[in-house]
Amino acid sequence: MTIEKNVSLKPFNTFGIDAKATSYCNISTVEELKSILEQQYQNPFFILGGGSNMLLTKDIEALVLHINLKGITVESETDDKVIVKAMAGENWHDFVLWCLDHNYGGIENLSLIPGNVGTAPIQNIGAYGVELKDVFVSCEAMHVESQTLKTFTKEDCKFDYRESIFKQELKGKYIITSVNFELSKTSHKLHMDYGAIKDQLKLSGVTNPTISDVSEAVIAIRQSKLPDPKEIGNSGSFFKNPIISKAQFEKLKKNFPEVPSYKVSDESIKVPAGWLIEKAGFKGKRFNDYGVHNKQALVLVNYGNAKGSDIYDMALLIKKTIKRIFDISIETEVNII
Repeated sequence: MTIEKNVSLKPFNTFGIDAKATSYCNISTVEELKSILEQQYQNPFFILGGGSNMLLTKDIEALVLHINLKGITVESETDDKVIVKAMAGENWHDFVLWCLDHNYGGIENLSLIPGNVGTAPIQNIGAYGVELKDVFVSCEAMHVESQTLKTFTKEDCKFDYRESIFKQELKGKYIITSVNFELSKTSHKLHMDYGAIKDQLKLSGVTNPTISDVSEAVIAIRQSKLPDPKEIGNSGSFFKNPIISKAQFEKLKKNFPEVPSYKVSDESIKVPAGWLIEKAGFKGKRFNDYGVHNKQALVLVNYGNAKGSDIYDMALLIKKTIKRIFDISIETEVNII
């Protein structure tokens, strides 16, 4: 375990922002994490996972702990179900592919989501009708101050839309080290009603889809809409889809009859943030070396050497404009550092 000085974080964040870390340490075991926290917990430090859900707007003047814990194991299984444990530093999409290779179903709709396993519960990642909480059993996390490990159940995590206890009252107090998932071995329940999955399967000539077919359809859809962070810096969806009251939606629909929507409850409606941003004229708009992607308005991009503060200022402009035009407040899904 080595502490390096003045390290560029450009390779470690999908936006490709060239922010610097005053000091940097790669953590590859739980024991290393415990040891470094014993030394550092009273000093400033910053937890880095897959770097996919953050925008760095400045240098990190603290010790960056890069959580790089690896390993995937089967904890228990029956004829129909399996409990799989994945360490926090495993790449999320690689984990999905590992499950598909073993014919374990439940997370195929979450294919190609950037980031690592350890940050997935924090955000309660979701896509195409499936959320992490649907397969989540528990996670193990280290208490920063005492360096003790605690197991959090699904109920403990207080999952909500892109939310969890780790983003709220326990933010910065625990570091997730591993996650347990309950997945299907047989009679997989396929989720194909959300988005264009059925259309993509039909286009591919698939009539009796498997979990791998659904995964491939999701990958094809995402690749057609979302830029590869290795080619264009981005963090996927930058904003959450706002949930508004039924009364507010009816008012919105009077002015914009074509507005798409998804019913959340009898009294609340979800409106696609991407539609709002596109309707406001931002889709494909470029400001110097950064802008809004031309195929998906939810995605803000770094075309090369943009500063995080530039992208953040653009995000504020988008939020202000959406509020002015539609009287809807949209929130960022990405963590602003």
